[in-house]
Amino acid sequence: MATDANPELQADTSSREQDSSTSIRLIIADTEPIFRVGIRKVFALEDDIRVVAQAETLGQTLSSLAKFPADILLFGTMISPNPQEAISEIMKKSSVRIILVSHEMGEDETVDYLRRGIRGIVTRAISPDLLVKCVRKVHGGETWLDNKGVNWVIEAYRAQATQLTAPRNKVRLSEKELLIIAGVTQGMKNKDIASEIGTTEQVVKNYLRKVYDKLGVSDRLELALYCMHHRLLEGLRKPEAQTSNSQSGPISEARQS
Repeated sequence: MATDANPELQADTSSREQDSSTSIRLIIADTEPIFRVGIRKVFALEDDIRVVAQAETLGQTLSSLAKFPADILLFGTMISPNPQEAISEIMKKSSVRIILVSHEMGEDETVDYLRRGIRGIVTRAISPDLLVKCVRKVHGGETWLDNKGVNWVIEAYRAQATQLTAPRNKVRLSEKELLIIAGVTQGMKNKDIASEIGTTEQVVKNYLRKVYDKLGVSDRLELALYCMHHRLLEGLRKPEAQTSNSQSGPISEARQS
């Protein structure tokens, strides 16, 4: 039975410690021992990729991410009965870039995984050289999909853009809501937005739910697109740094909701 990191793996890690600053650190999470062993052998041939841990359950995966700094998580969908929720849980606790290993999947699944933050999707039948290339590309900041997946994503966002640019009744947004939207469009996390406007992360989450309902969007990407097409932030001026005593008005109300 696999553990988060077996003695053999730890010895391999220490023997290559001198390369740790430049190596791509990889965790393999999959239910099949033979698959994990095979993948590890593939990466053992690469000087710039280092397997730092293996896992066969979601719990072991989360534990490995907490114990071992990693750049890439190779995540098999069979590791959880609900891989979408498992991905969301991992994304909340780690900034690791995730490459999903799956059997063939459809359009809706592909787009959903991308929206959840997946950086690459490969099948279990991928060739070793393409898998190595995929890991390097994702580590370099790119997204890895096959041609069919790329077309699905493009079509999904075209449809989304059409919906978001359609004329709608003007929605009234408070200054606090606009400041939070501004943070989202800049790629800020909720805790960073909360720090900037002088409130808590939970209050920001509460406000975002209300904004989603008002604008008819479902996630941060749709919110950013809506904001861009409807120019919501034109003329918005950011306030000076606020103190903890400045949390009043709408923010206080959101806390109670």
